Amino acid sequence: MTADTRAAASAGADAQEAPAPPRSVLLARPGAVEAEGADAGVAWHYGDPVAEQRALAAGRGFVDLSHRGVVTVTGPDRLGWLHSTTTQDLRALPPHRSTESLLLSPHGHVEHALHVVDDGETTWITVEPGRAPALAAWLHSMRFMLRVEVADVTGSWAVLGQPLRAGSAPGEPLAWCDPWPGEPPLAEGGTADTASYAAVRTDEHPGAERAWREVLVPRPGLEAHVGDAPLAGTWAAEALRIAAWRPRAGFETDHRTIPHEVDWLRTAVHLHKGCYRGQETVARVHNLGRPPRRLVFLHLDGSGHDLPERGDDVLLGEKRVGFVTSAARHHELGPIGLALLKRSTPADAPLVVVGGAGGDGVPGRRIAAAQELVVAP
Repeated sequence: MTADTRAAASAGADAQEAPAPPRSVLLARPGAVEAEGADAGVAWHYGDPVAEQRALAAGRGFVDLSHRGVVTVTGPDRLGWLHSTTTQDLRALPPHRSTESLLLSPHGHVEHALHVVDDGETTWITVEPGRAPALAAWLHSMRFMLRVEVADVTGSWAVLGQPLRAGSAPGEPLAWCDPWPGEPPLAEGGTADTASYAAVRTDEHPGAERAWREVLVPRPGLEAHVGDAPLAGTWAAEALRIAAWRPRAGFETDHRTIPHEVDWLRTAVHLHKGCYRGQETVARVHNLGRPPRRLVFLHLDGSGHDLPERGDDVLLGEKRVGFVTSAARHHELGPIGLALLKRSTPADAPLVVVGGAGGDGVPGRRIAAAQELVVAP
């Protein structure tokens, strides 16, 4: 196992070892099969993942994301304080306007991806499963004398994914609407216009076809909010996410990921705001260089039944040039994936994924893969 693969496995292990919310009540629905790994605690599918994908693509149904973490920040200084600590311009975030931001290490590596929406009194943040305690603890330690209060409310609030591109209508629960892969979310001169190494313009990006939002509901009312609406599992949601080239923290990221590598400057980084932790790396790479790795979309050979797993090696000839970050079986495209490659990998090179290992430890077969550029080399 290579260093990158070990790091990928370690990141996944950290996510699984973190405190998890209670198993979802929606796992009692007919046909529910629980997911494993980072998505444990909610349904992987409800018996027909292909039909579930098609329903989501048509704008119908919910996805149980009640394992995601939920953190609230209250107090009159909350937006200016979050603005100063994360990558996004949040100073004038209007109520019910959705955006995303990143919390970086001092060296500019992604630590948390924050889905942010404010209701006028409270800023609501959802994060990857198991990550809310660490985020809340770090934010709490950074309050100093500011008028802010931080709380991990994962035990009281649950998240539902819904294939709609809309914020909260009057009378609806608060919703975070995914800005991917759109225009700069808050201010002119932000992300999408200046990310010169993005391989595809926003108006041509496959993510524009994916409508998505996260609805925040009280955990005791989760089942009542879903009602009789159709449910889809994480299998379906992940397949559509991968097809949209949408990065996910803990999947497309490892211990040394910087935002440029996964095209996160589109929606999560404002390049013309004041100082924040990790900004020096963001500015230096953007102004003076290129990211050392680049995200690619993989069309995988579908002649077999194997799918790669996260961390499986990607080879050019017999040389390792990267690793798989996510893979799924799409209802139209077949087997697909995302991978992080060395920037020097030729953009038109045919690749091979070595993965699909069996439980007996016998190495899996070699899966041919064609790359499609997400971040230009």
